[in-house]
Amino acid sequence: MMKYKGTFIKAFPIMIRKFMNEQYGKTITKKALKKAPAIYRDMLNKVDDIGEDNPMAGNIYMAFVFMAIWKAADGAISPDSFRVVVRRFLTESFARKFIGKSDMNKPEDVKKAKEKFRNIQAWADAHPQYKDKTWDFNFDESRHKDGSFYYFTRCPLNNFARKYGYLDILPVCCELDYIITEASHGKLIREYTLAEGGSICDYWIVPDKMKNPE
Repeated sequence: MMKYKGTFIKAFPIMIRKFMNEQYGKTITKKALKKAPAIYRDMLNKVDDIGEDNPMAGNIYMAFVFMAIWKAADGAISPDSFRVVVRRFLTESFARKFIGKSDMNKPEDVKKAKEKFRNIQAWADAHPQYKDKTWDFNFDESRHKDGSFYYFTRCPLNNFARKYGYLDILPVCCELDYIITEASHGKLIREYTLAEGGSICDYWIVPDKMKNPE
């Protein structure tokens, strides 16, 4: 059980409504956005607690909004169509101001990103009561010459989706990784995700201006 926080479930529907209206019409949109908050709260009651101050907790609070909206539509929203809506929401609405605050073409920003990832894993190492429930960062600096590479073997969102019937919509949440990386002038190169049956979720992030990264 995660502590309820209403920041995302209150703010996101306001900004995503326009794009949902255009994609699905006002009737479906109104129904989904009206039912979503109750579903969102129920999801937080069911998900494993990864720690309120976990640096990765925001991933759950954010992704659950999209998953709850999809669930609330009772089949009227397909994952493929919602993928388009979510991308537009993050790139065309006010939400765009909250992502992409770094530039992966700058070596100092790449360094900061690497430090951030290692600090997140350090938090998990320092909180053993949550370590087996949260994401695990695994680093391999020898894997690629350029950019940064890491991978997960454990994802709370994947575990929750498989247990409670949200697996169809989970890949849409995984797509957020691409959108957020693009906003930071980076390119995410990925082979596997847990959501699609892989044994890991891999992240090779390189500058978007770099040709033929190694």
